[in-house]
Amino acid sequence: MSDSVTRQIADLHNMTHPELQSMWTTLYGTNPPAYNRTHIIKRLAHRIQELTYGGLSDNAKAKMQAILDSSGLDENAGEPKRKHQSASQRNNTPVAGTRIVREWNGRDYEVICVHGGYQYNGQLYRSLTAITKAITGTHWNGVAFFGLKSTTGKRRKMEVVLVEA
Repeated sequence: MSDSVTRQIADLHNMTHPELQSMWTTLYGTNPPAYNRTHIIKRLAHRIQELTYGGLSDNAKAKMQAILDSSGLDENAGEPKRKHQSASQRNNTPVAGTRIVREWNGRDYEVICVHGGYQYNGQLYRSLTAITKAITGTHWNGVAFFGLKSTTGKRRKMEVVLVEA
């Protein structure tokens, strides 16, 4: 990196938030998003280097687009972010491959966590609550029913097994 680019990037850390926002408007030509200071500094540092040394080559962009096209996904692929979800709800979501077993009314019920939902009795469900309703016939909180949420703050033990896709 040239001294000028290194100096510009180093100076970002000494700028006030309004100064960073002004620089964002200058370098990107848009109003800055509501990111925290650290994220804005990283994005500005990247933009300074991009403007000085150039961005991705057309060949690299074409390769990325070809990979994206062949994947069957779009540029927004991935798990959708859930809005209005509390931290406790996010923390109680088991990872794919987790097996949850619940004994209820003298019978064991087994649920496997998979990408995009839960598998129970050969069917894919979007939520534990839907599975709980299928089991009990009434609407219960699925996270509480399966013991992933407890009033004592302790979680029930879950068995993690590998699930073949």
